[in-house]
Amino acid sequence: MSKQTIAIMGAMPEEVAPILEAIGEYETVEFAKNRYYKANYKGVDVVIAYSKIGKVFSTLTATTMIEHFGATKLLFSGVAGAISPELKVGDIVVATKLSQHDLDITAFGHPFGYVPEGAVYVEADKELIECSKRVASSMGKEVKEGIIATGDQFVADETRKNWIGKEFDAVALEMEGGSVAVVCDSLNIPFFILRSISDAADMDASFSFDEFLESSAIISAEFIIKMLDEIIG
Repeated sequence: MSKQTIAIMGAMPEEVAPILEAIGEYETVEFAKNRYYKANYKGVDVVIAYSKIGKVFSTLTATTMIEHFGATKLLFSGVAGAISPELKVGDIVVATKLSQHDLDITAFGHPFGYVPEGAVYVEADKELIECSKRVASSMGKEVKEGIIATGDQFVADETRKNWIGKEFDAVALEMEGGSVAVVCDSLNIPFFILRSISDAADMDASFSFDEFLESSAIISAEFIIKMLDEIIG
């Protein structure tokens, strides 16, 4: 059996803090202007990091976890904003596919989210999605599946949100998943993107994001740790 190293990634400190707490003991490694936390969890090597917000930083961190730390699988834990009115704060969404809603070379006749030799969507690993279904069942939780759209803006405008939902058939949006998907797909690393909803489609624009960030991040992190347990077996 080949040795595996599992990467667990978030974008913000709040998204990885509960994971580090669950892991317990870890070594902090400074590399490429970021901190990576190495641990041995139930006999398996784990590397954990938060990338900072956005596609550039998440690309850098995902690539580093794979190329420098030798990750063989990548799990992403974090929060997202709902597009679908069916999603409420605290709901868990598993990405089936991811797109980049702010990638736009439509002036050259291409669809939104597409670049030549690329694709509008990158599919997440089917085995890890099946694993998440087993975890959800064991926890008695309902997990939604759907397309998640990524872009380098925090989208608060309802018109823009609705456009992203319609254009990409997306149920939620965030700022890192699409770029992490491209990295993992390019390097043949199975990946899984999990998001807990921190702001729902029907919320007033004046809501406090910070108010729901921590609680939603904890929900996502708890699920990711259960996923880790299931993967290790």
